[in-house]
Amino acid sequence: MTRAPSPITANSGDGVIRIEGVRHVYPGKKGTTALNGIDLTIPTGLFGLLGPNGAGKSTLMRIICTLLVPSEGRVSVCGHDVVTERATVRELFGYLPQEFGAWRLHRVEEVLDTLALLSGLNERSHRQKRVAEAIESVGLTDVAHRKVKKLSGGMLRRLGVAQALVHEPRILVVDEPTVGLDPEERLRFRQLMTELGKDRTIVLSTHIVADLGSGCGDLALLDAGELVFHGPPRELLSRAAGRVFEVAVANAADEDLGEGVEIVSRTAEAQGLRLRGVSASDALPGGAASVETPTLEEAYLAFMMARGRAEAARESEEDAA
Repeated sequence: MTRAPSPITANSGDGVIRIEGVRHVYPGKKGTTALNGIDLTIPTGLFGLLGPNGAGKSTLMRIICTLLVPSEGRVSVCGHDVVTERATVRELFGYLPQEFGAWRLHRVEEVLDTLALLSGLNERSHRQKRVAEAIESVGLTDVAHRKVKKLSGGMLRRLGVAQALVHEPRILVVDEPTVGLDPEERLRFRQLMTELGKDRTIVLSTHIVADLGSGCGDLALLDAGELVFHGPPRELLSRAAGRVFEVAVANAADEDLGEGVEIVSRTAEAQGLRLRGVSASDALPGGAASVETPTLEEAYLAFMMARGRAEAARESEEDAA
């Protein structure tokens, strides 16, 4: 049964991607429900699809990219149905999956040239121009002649973005882009997504909140196949007001602040430790002072704690560390 749009969602912008009543059940004896009645509109710009592992993000991405037919509901991209107009929709997309592999013994430019040809860029001079532009756009010009096996993890992810961009798609879909990258490479990748999102739609699916960066103007949060939040990051931040705090303690033995509290950082001071934490409710530990400007990671943790899902939110902090 198709659901009415969730009252949690509130986006009236023009939708490049429209998702209506999407439900998906994987076949099997128990029939795992990966998505349960998703209604969502995705506009131009950098859009974040956030949620813990197993939330249904990858399933939704595969449906949007025509790789999976939903059990129920409808998805349209620029007005084209992803099931009945699959070929047309695929021309609009560039896709970077969780695991991007390339020919290790080939050079960067060779890999992109081959994939550009497979994308329909048959005219040689135009294809070479697009390959050079895609390489430059992701900052790989200096290593264009390097073999793929010599690239760092961050460079390989940027090569994945280049292959998704080479045919000049209107929409870029990126699935869990920074898993396995070091902090410096993750920062470079966020900056790249912010820059690319200025003139196209980018759907960035991740369970690491920091991946969204400052360029994300709209985000949706999935949990256990349900859409539980949709709005600008500032709205998620506003919901954390009064629940992120700092408190001074004498030593590590005093870190137990009771139930419903998660410590997110510790700073040594002359008289002991300063703890920064998140409370599942407005009730803060004794002696704690509310933080005026929580981070998006803290806001996400506060939201998930209120849902009784602190353990799922901790995955993001652990993987981003």
